[in-house]
Amino acid sequence: MQALFSYFTLLLLTAGCQNTADDKGYTKLLAASVVVRDTIVPLLPPPPRPYSELEFEKKEVLAAASGTKSVLFNSKGSKLFAMNLEGMSVYEFDRASRKITREFKFKPTRGTGWDYNKSRPIASYQEKPVEACFSHDDRILWVSLHNADGIIPIWVDDFSKNNAKRSANQKTKPVTVIYPGSNKKDSFQVPLIETGKTPKVISRTADNKNLLVSNWHSRNVSVLEMNDTITPYGKVISTIPVSAIPRGIAVDDKTGLSYVAIMGGSSITVISNSVWMKEDDMNVAASPRHLVMDTSGHLFVSYNSLGTIACLDAATGKSLFTAKTHAQPRTIVLSKNYKFIFVTCYSSDFVDVYKINADNFEKVASLPCSGHPVGVDIFENDDKLEAWVCSYSNGLINIYSFKKK
Repeated sequence: MQALFSYFTLLLLTAGCQNTADDKGYTKLLAASVVVRDTIVPLLPPPPRPYSELEFEKKEVLAAASGTKSVLFNSKGSKLFAMNLEGMSVYEFDRASRKITREFKFKPTRGTGWDYNKSRPIASYQEKPVEACFSHDDRILWVSLHNADGIIPIWVDDFSKNNAKRSANQKTKPVTVIYPGSNKKDSFQVPLIETGKTPKVISRTADNKNLLVSNWHSRNVSVLEMNDTITPYGKVISTIPVSAIPRGIAVDDKTGLSYVAIMGGSSITVISNSVWMKEDDMNVAASPRHLVMDTSGHLFVSYNSLGTIACLDAATGKSLFTAKTHAQPRTIVLSKNYKFIFVTCYSSDFVDVYKINADNFEKVASLPCSGHPVGVDIFENDDKLEAWVCSYSNGLINIYSFKKK
């Protein structure tokens, strides 16, 4: 009987995964889910078909807001969220139409910021979005606020969860949702979860149980336990000191380790996810800023001051190969097949693209990008790849489209 059940389950899964291409080359699932033993099992869309080359096709330019710091696609690639640090807002773009569909606008309150050129505190505002991370099937967008000493969770589609009953001493931040071209507005209060001074990168474990936040001026990493049923939806359970200013974070769920780039030094801190404590420091080159990871135990790092990217063995920290980039490489992102890496080069106004070979980076393109590019994320379907890049000083988003081959 068990074998028969498994056989019919397989038939259902196979039938449900059949898809057809529409006239724009996208794929459509004919079934969204199946029921297995009274449990709804979602059918995930198939991965993009294999490709080994990218051919640049065109560039598009969109207006965003002042000081856009980072961009993030939802898992479906249908929406892109732009964190506008100086604009004190988050823009939601519809990828297909290239239009802003919603603006999540913060109410500014006085705070203390930081002048990175002169290395001194300055008068500023608290509500300046830096980086973001989705959790719980893209329902919660976690955003770090540069001068608010913490992060906020935004339920992007169920606003009632943002206004859920909370304790009297819970700090909150007012948010107004603006719909371009319409008089409609929504408003709510989101909880502020205090982590540390100048929170930057947010990353999560695959099981949606924990978030990690790198706190620049506190020189530590906050670990939060998430719970999507109880406000404020996350609480700090561990604070891990690091040797100098931290920024990039890569979580390896396979080994149960997390890696934190110590941008103020020359190391990567290794954290044990089972006990949320520091396990080791790996010595690397100077000023590691951003980290990403593939599925074969390789870490990729951008070295901001050196103008270099590197592939490291995550188990040892050994540098396997490197490549020179344009000046000040900042955010890096991998293609879905882990064969290409995109690098924003801040002060030089370029986006560098490399193919990742077994023992080297092979340059594919160096694309001009004015306004100090800083954040990047990518969308892919079977035929093309789009790199959405935000520039900090001119408030633009550049979209670089590539044909897959």
